[in-house]
Amino acid sequence: MDLSNARVVITGGAGLIGSHLATSLAGDVSHVRVADDLSKGDRERVPDTAEFVKADVTDRDDVSEVITPDIDIVFHLAALTDTNFDDDRRLFEENTGMTHTLLERMRDVDVTQLAFTSSSTVYGEAPMPTPEDHAPLEPISVYGASKLADEGLLSTYAHSYGFTIRTFRFANIVGPHQRGNVIPDFIEKLQADPTTLEILGDGRQEKSYMHVTDCVDAIRHVIEQASGDYATYNLGTSSTTSVTDIADIVADEIGVTPSYAFTGGDRGWTGDVPKMRLSIAKLSQLGWEPSLSSDESVQRAATDLVDEIAPEFNG
Repeated sequence: MDLSNARVVITGGAGLIGSHLATSLAGDVSHVRVADDLSKGDRERVPDTAEFVKADVTDRDDVSEVITPDIDIVFHLAALTDTNFDDDRRLFEENTGMTHTLLERMRDVDVTQLAFTSSSTVYGEAPMPTPEDHAPLEPISVYGASKLADEGLLSTYAHSYGFTIRTFRFANIVGPHQRGNVIPDFIEKLQADPTTLEILGDGRQEKSYMHVTDCVDAIRHVIEQASGDYATYNLGTSSTTSVTDIADIVADEIGVTPSYAFTGGDRGWTGDVPKMRLSIAKLSQLGWEPSLSSDESVQRAATDLVDEIAPEFNG
């Protein structure tokens, strides 16, 4: 799809990926409309050149305001994203409900292009590197189950109602403005006590980390280059970083040498996949490669986030 003259909607556009995507697209497309309920997003991250609508994507009236017949493509990033969210039923129902509500409205007004942010959690504990055609998909968290259910809805609309769908299964995306992830968590803990750092699990959990700028660039490349009614792409890096390595990177960035206190076990929480690396061969075949390795992505994110969260360590 040629995005140059497109009118786009980004749900969840005030969050980490959405705000960077909005900034990237704002200077290149005809119009960007950002929809976000600001439950986790920040209005200040949305570029001034984008239209902002405060909207709850689970609400049909709000969705009707956001999705209008003049829209060319919807980037659906809105979701409850906490893999250890304490209300499993709400997480599942809201994530699948907002996707279905969005699809219903799009069908009503004949908007048929949609890009969806799924997750590596749909694979569960799969052999690595995990390709897009790995089966069976066996998520081990309710969050992963909700994303897999979303993918089922999207497949139905692509094959039965003439939609063109691009689904992105993300590795761990990191970067500026992020909160509630391992990197900002470590920074905040060391800000409170630079002598000791609690690490969930045994620290051997090892996953692929991708910087948000690479993530946005990859999304745009797929939208512009991929073909077919329904296509799924893994987004990540070909390397991994352990939790203990992340702790080392963050501590070094801050300039402290804490002792590590591990909570024990092979995973950080119920539903945590301790080892994850996605195959990005399909993305490479489309002509795109990440500019940063997993370690480099973590390092760049740590530098930016220390500046944001604990600037006193750089003083």
